[in-house]
Amino acid sequence: MHGRGVLWSGMPIQVAPNGPAARIPARPWSAAASGAGVRGVRAWPLVLPLLVVAACAAPRVVPPPSAPLPGGGARLPAIQFTIQVGAFSTTERAAAYADRLGAGGLDAYYFIDADGLCKVRFARFRTREEARSYAAGLQARGVIENFYIVQPRPEPRFTDPLADLREGLVQTARRFIGTPYRWGGESARTGFDCSGLTMTVYRLNGLELPRNSASQYREGRPVPREDLQRGDLVFFRTGRRGRVSHVGIYAGDNQFIHAPSRGKHIQTASLANRYYDARYVGARRYY
Repeated sequence: MHGRGVLWSGMPIQVAPNGPAARIPARPWSAAASGAGVRGVRAWPLVLPLLVVAACAAPRVVPPPSAPLPGGGARLPAIQFTIQVGAFSTTERAAAYADRLGAGGLDAYYFIDADGLCKVRFARFRTREEARSYAAGLQARGVIENFYIVQPRPEPRFTDPLADLREGLVQTARRFIGTPYRWGGESARTGFDCSGLTMTVYRLNGLELPRNSASQYREGRPVPREDLQRGDLVFFRTGRRGRVSHVGIYAGDNQFIHAPSRGKHIQTASLANRYYDARYVGARRYY
């Protein structure tokens, strides 16, 4: 089976026109902002040496803000709109494209869609207009070509939206079964780790889940084992330090989908398995 998964890039870098690269909070792209100068004129004597160095570096994309939406309790920030680019027949081509966007500072990730094509998404916005304006700015600068503004939502199957979400989470996770595991990895070429899988599955269904398993455990609302529902996350202590170190997606019938360990692939396992039953910590829900 060919590799599947996503690529999660690092910290965004903002570059002022003809100015130094700086790790500072990003702002939404706009025509006005793209022509703004560097603030703090009195600091120019200190900045000038940096300008010479920065002038030799390739310009980087200014990502939009995260813009978490208000919610109560254990609800996660919603991804209302995101930008989608490309539709590739192979994960290698999608990965290369996501790599290029990631090198520019965008949190780009690729995935295998329900139609079997590999696509790339990045960023999240409150409104379609904000997403379109930002994408158009990138297009004008030659960073991307054609683009689509999408709402990441589970496919409607039932009359209950929560039932749609639960089913969407499980069906999305099933698409990654067979992907190789790698600690800390989120790309199809390096594999998924356990929390990279859960983060990606939730992201593709419109919810921004924290990155590591310990944060995911703290963020959610506790769920008794007897009340587990499809799409809940189940957590385990598999290390020697006695803290949460592993997570999977509950798929119903006492089964969960997870990235087990190095050298193995994403697969289903049973909560009744002696190993996992002894290390089970609890479950969390986010909606």
